Amino acid sequence: MQHAAYSRNVFINCPFDGRYTPLFEAIVFTVHYVGFLPKCARERMDSSQIRLHKIVELIAASRYAIHDLSRTTLDESNALPRFNMPLELGIDLGCKAFSPNHHDKSLLIFDAEPYRFQKYVSDIGGQDVEQHANDPKAVITSVRNWLRAESDVTLPSGAIIFGDYEAFRADLPDLCASIKLDESALTFADFSYTVARWLNPD
Repeated sequence: MQHAAYSRNVFINCPFDGRYTPLFEAIVFTVHYVGFLPKCARERMDSSQIRLHKIVELIAASRYAIHDLSRTTLDESNALPRFNMPLELGIDLGCKAFSPNHHDKSLLIFDAEPYRFQKYVSDIGGQDVEQHANDPKAVITSVRNWLRAESDVTLPSGAIIFGDYEAFRADLPDLCASIKLDESALTFADFSYTVARWLNPD
C-alpha cells in the first residue's frame, strides 16, 4: 500500500557533511519550489527505529528520489570510502524493479564529474547520470528539468529558480529571527519549514 503523499514525495539520498550543505539546501529549496515534498533520513529522530528501516520506509513512500554519488573519496579518519549513498540507490532500484506498486518510480542520479561513476559503480553505466560540479545552480537546474519532464508540470526555468533561491538565502537570517530559529543550527525540518514559509508567507 502506497503512502498518501507518494506521488509528491522526493527522497533525497546525499552526503550530510558541511561541504555538501549548499547543494543539499539547494535541492530542498527546488523540490519545495516546484510543488513537491522533500524527504530524507534526517527528518526522523526516533532513536528506537533502526536507520536502515527508516530509509526503506522513506524510499517506499516516495515516487521520486535524488541519489548523489559524488562522495567517493577516502574518509580522512579511517581511509575508507562511504557506501551509504550507493547502498540506498540500490535499495531504490530494487524497489522499482521488484515491487508492482512502485514500477512508476523515477530517480535522478548525481555525480560531481562526468563518467566518474563508471570507475566505482559500473553497473549503472547504462543510466543517465547528471553532473553538478558541486555547483548549487547546476543542481537546481537538473532537479527542475527532471521533475518537469517526469511530472509534466509547467515550471519556471532553472535560472529563475536559482535567482529566487539567492533571494531566499538573503532573506533567511531575518526569517529565522522572526520565527525564533538559530540559522546556524537549523535541522532538516527547520530548514524545510523556512523554505515553505518563504515560498508561501500567508
